[in-house]
Amino acid sequence: MPYSNPQALVSTDWVADHMTAPDVRLVDCTYYLPNDGRNGREEYAKQHLDGAVFFDIDDVKNPDNPLPHMIPPAHIFSAKVRKLGLGDGNRIVCYDHNGGGMAAARVWWMFRLFGHDDVCVMDGGLPKWLAENRPVTDIEPNPQERHFTPRENHLMVRTVDQIMANIDGKREDVLDVRAAGRFAGTSPEPRAGMRSGHMPGALNLPYGDLMDADKNCTMRSAEEIKALADKAGVNLNRPLVTSCGSGVTACYAALALYLIGKEDVAVYDGSWSEWGARDDTPVVT
Repeated sequence: MPYSNPQALVSTDWVADHMTAPDVRLVDCTYYLPNDGRNGREEYAKQHLDGAVFFDIDDVKNPDNPLPHMIPPAHIFSAKVRKLGLGDGNRIVCYDHNGGGMAAARVWWMFRLFGHDDVCVMDGGLPKWLAENRPVTDIEPNPQERHFTPRENHLMVRTVDQIMANIDGKREDVLDVRAAGRFAGTSPEPRAGMRSGHMPGALNLPYGDLMDADKNCTMRSAEEIKALADKAGVNLNRPLVTSCGSGVTACYAALALYLIGKEDVAVYDGSWSEWGARDDTPVVT
């Protein structure tokens, strides 16, 4: 069973062969959770793929929203990526250092949200690249600004009000991709002040299960993704929204499902950082 949309995921071999092509742009998207004690920008400065720019999801965000890295208005996204030299006519390749593609999938989703479909994720990310003894550099590029035309697709994102309305309406299924302990409320949240548990009616498929840890955290096969979705109770014929801690790993699940042909998955941008912090949202443990 091959991927239905294989163009969304490229191998390290493909990147090595195409990284100097005039239309290819490499983007390091490394991000860590607040309790990880690591900094993506600092790690990028030490080593990254030659020519890669750094996409900081905590910078390319809505400055008026107190929640972490919420999607910015179209004009802010456009201005930020233009300065990174990312724009119309580019094939954008996202990767990161944390797992196989945690924040890389978030950036993949953001570009598609704003109408740029020629974007993909490097399977296995920087860990796989380094394991293969491929070259890296600490030299940061000086990108030439490039025009970006935003065309926002509002169907790809959900708000807290829409998720609240869906609890009674049940028009869409919600797939929570946090670890099982966080979903069940038996493990603490990494952000202070968050209640533990999950939304009523939500399904659970930890995003880490979609990676093959024995193969440098590369994406699992189409058959494996489908089996995991079936086991979690996901009906691929129904509308689906993914959610996580802060809207990052939810995008990895959206990528996995996109690969097997589920192209209409939306992401709850606020995710548990919003839901778990409010006192008017129902929580199940």
